[in-house]
Amino acid sequence: MVDLGERLAEAEQRYVERNPASLRAHERRARSLPGGNTRTVIHQPPFPLTIVRGEGAQLTDADGHVYVDFLGEFTAGLYGHSHPIVLEAIRAALDDGIVLGAPNRYETELAEAIRGRFPSVELLRFCNSGTEANLLALSLARAVTGRPAVLVFAGGYHGSVFTFVNPAAPNVNVPFPFIVGRYNDPVGTCGLIAEHAGELAAVIVEPLQGSGGVIPGEREFLHALRDTTHQQGVLLVLDEVMTSRLSTGGLQEVHALVPDLTTFGKYIGGGLAFGAFGGRADLLERFDPGRPDSFPHAGTFNNAVLTMAAGAAGLNRVYTPSEVDRLNALGDRLRDRLNAFAAERRLDFVATGYGSMVGLHFTRAPVRSVADIPAAPELRALLHLHMLEQGYSYARRGFVALSLPLGENEIDGFAAAAEAFFAS
Repeated sequence: MVDLGERLAEAEQRYVERNPASLRAHERRARSLPGGNTRTVIHQPPFPLTIVRGEGAQLTDADGHVYVDFLGEFTAGLYGHSHPIVLEAIRAALDDGIVLGAPNRYETELAEAIRGRFPSVELLRFCNSGTEANLLALSLARAVTGRPAVLVFAGGYHGSVFTFVNPAAPNVNVPFPFIVGRYNDPVGTCGLIAEHAGELAAVIVEPLQGSGGVIPGEREFLHALRDTTHQQGVLLVLDEVMTSRLSTGGLQEVHALVPDLTTFGKYIGGGLAFGAFGGRADLLERFDPGRPDSFPHAGTFNNAVLTMAAGAAGLNRVYTPSEVDRLNALGDRLRDRLNAFAAERRLDFVATGYGSMVGLHFTRAPVRSVADIPAAPELRALLHLHMLEQGYSYARRGFVALSLPLGENEIDGFAAAAEAFFAS
């Protein structure tokens, strides 16, 4: 029998020996940042690689190793590194000044592009991150309904103060009253909504759980949420921060779903810091400063010139419907190949997801919620270290997000490297 602990110790030793410059950089950061880190998700033992350059779909680390990027900045890096059209837009905006303290011409272009893709968004507001977008959307829901509670789902992630992936982790969530349901459980969830309708302001759901394991929401489940929230007078908030990239109109288009509010982030800002929330006009009009009862919404960089310009260029000129289809087909190609390989050899492995988002898990059972995913920390670490040695970067927890510079050769190379791991 394979000794996983021994294999992992050997792989980590090779990693340390291959990456002395990244180790030195990590140790220097640790003198100023706790654990050498200011963003938990990018830490990995024994230390993370320090990346010094990105170009197209390639990353170069501090020791000169080059990797094909299959992480795509957790979906925010949809355009790859330094896409020429996005860079051109940023440089043009730079020439006219970057901190204007007033409305600018680019925010109108970006707002119109988003509304054109998402018919449920009648009006919208910009902010700086997906976390902010969800905080503001839920705060809006609580304010207009007069109710305090929010229904979420185990495995859900809606930002740094809305995380429900690991219930054992210390809780730093915003102190809203949360009711936690089981993902892809329409009967149980509808019962919870009916039971708590008097206190529920909103139900927030990812139509595909990203951080929770790249688990697609089932159509029956999502439509049950829509029907029951409507019947009970509860707002449905669809978190499309990650999933808006999965069709021209996000997964709400795929499932013919019309939420009350939608939240956005990640790639829509062209790869820069970005967030937005929008939906029904009667809800968003509460932010109209001309109203005597308007809600305030501040944020120095809500309409940051560079972000607005980059985002408008990306949506209008780069992420066209044909590119959406091409990138999703690449994700399907990767998922189908890995699943066929695992099924043929009866491996405890499955690739989940939809289109250009892929999850890698060490089980052969169906994955419908986070409870179906085994932790398998040693296997996850071994596969990740093996893939780095083969020149492929992704998130150790098994998260893959494809970017536009990738093609079939890179997809097949990643799959072959993973197959070699299982063969060994």
